[in-house]
Amino acid sequence: MKKPIKAGDNEKIVITGLGVVSSIGIGREAFWKALKNGDSGIKPVSLFDTTQVKSKLAGEIKDFAPEEILGPKGLRNLDRTTRLVLCGAKLALEDASFNVTDENQSDVGVVLGSTMGSIWSISEFDKIALREGQKGVNPAEFQNTVINSPASQISIRFGIRGFNTTISSGFSSSLDAFGYAVNFLKAGRAKAILAGGVEELCEQTFKGFYKLGFLSASRNGKEEISAPFDKQRNGAISGEGSCIFILETLEDAKNRGARILANVEGFGSSFDSKNYRKYDLKGESLARAIGRALITSGIKSEDIDYVASSANSTLDGDVSEYRAIIKALGATNIPVSASKSMIGETFSASGAFQAAAATFSLTENILPPTINFKTPDRRCPVNCIPNKAEGRAVRNVLITVASPTGQNSAMILSKGERQ
Repeated sequence: MKKPIKAGDNEKIVITGLGVVSSIGIGREAFWKALKNGDSGIKPVSLFDTTQVKSKLAGEIKDFAPEEILGPKGLRNLDRTTRLVLCGAKLALEDASFNVTDENQSDVGVVLGSTMGSIWSISEFDKIALREGQKGVNPAEFQNTVINSPASQISIRFGIRGFNTTISSGFSSSLDAFGYAVNFLKAGRAKAILAGGVEELCEQTFKGFYKLGFLSASRNGKEEISAPFDKQRNGAISGEGSCIFILETLEDAKNRGARILANVEGFGSSFDSKNYRKYDLKGESLARAIGRALITSGIKSEDIDYVASSANSTLDGDVSEYRAIIKALGATNIPVSASKSMIGETFSASGAFQAAAATFSLTENILPPTINFKTPDRRCPVNCIPNKAEGRAVRNVLITVASPTGQNSAMILSKGERQ
């Protein structure tokens, strides 16, 4: 009989690996270099035609070549979302020097945040089915229409036999996946977990958000730009990518001699039923999530050194987040920056990308900038680290996800014991 995994509520959970596939870089080091240099991945869309809409830009991953990471086999019937997440998972496993073996495969789990990852596949499959009937569809492509398919493909590809879960809670999905993973590790239900998020750029979601007036340039003739906290902002710019972490208990990580990138200290979430489909301008719901993260971490608000913000350049979203931070932390001068100024709004994957920025700030003692910042907005006058990275000692970082769909989440990371 297999020996049970030992863990407990006081067990410290750590990050030992990180795989990033983004519009500003593929791989942990490439992503961090671009982020701290303020390089933008927002360019004209090439995946589909945008001539009928005013929004033309996105954080699209240009010349994406998954075969260079995964090899040429087994990719033909996989959609873009699945290819993105498999690349992120492979890079994370390599970064952590973690090998899935016959001995440990049942102790490894997967929890992935993804909400819209199957929309393109569903749309294309149904389009052919309706036009050509059942004889026209490729049954091998049906698997891509299931929302948990990308997470399942991670386990299939890498021989993982532990639990496999997909979290679909909208904008906060990947951060919620972290919370889920931490609970499983502390409950002793896994020894290592691949956790993170994925979202692909596709015509269906792009034009859906455009129609809702969510995207920059969709409502007026102003410049199309991702400028969080800036007075010139006029909407979000879509992005895509995958960001996967390897999480383990501190004891297990030390036992295998792993490099520890950061500690996961606390997590909190809340749902705002009163402001569903719009941002809570008072910031109360996100403030509750931040408060819960502080309580579970045991870290005081005055000990937060940096906020990796989810500000996405929407008029009300940035204000909501600013007010939540002030309400929860009681501070107006804490450094805040928004990576979405460079990679765009990656929706379900956004919390994971912010966690990546937070991890790098802890390992490098550098705060990445918010680019495109020119004119402060008196409605959200944050210390946003404008346009240029800032060197600063960092011990504890708060990650926030403010959502117009009700779900708000927060997580706190701290500096790892070994760098």
